[in-house]
Amino acid sequence: MARQGPYFCGIDAAMDVIAGKWKSLILWELDNYGTRRFAELRRGLPGVSEKMLIQHLREMEEDGLVHREVYREVPPKVEYSLTEHGVSLNVALRPLGLWGGERIQRIGAERVHLSA
Repeated sequence: MARQGPYFCGIDAAMDVIAGKWKSLILWELDNYGTRRFAELRRGLPGVSEKMLIQHLREMEEDGLVHREVYREVPPKVEYSLTEHGVSLNVALRPLGLWGGERIQRIGAERVHLSA
């Protein structure tokens, strides 16, 4: 069931749906590469366990951020994409990402380079 509050403020409500290490990265992956199959998401997020990716995708689907499309094929094909709500969340997160990019440069942190 989707989270329902109570919340102190809008930031509290927003952080509730992106809490966890992988949710913001799943949003980023789907925003950058579009519709992805489970294995593609897993390859794009090195270090995420299958269990954690499944859990986060389910929660994000319940929260209306991610759409899960199941194709009745053998073997079954499942694709994930952002909903309109997920796209709007990414738009809201974009300034935070720019701030984070500036922070990476300011502190001289190493940046992980992923291949598509």
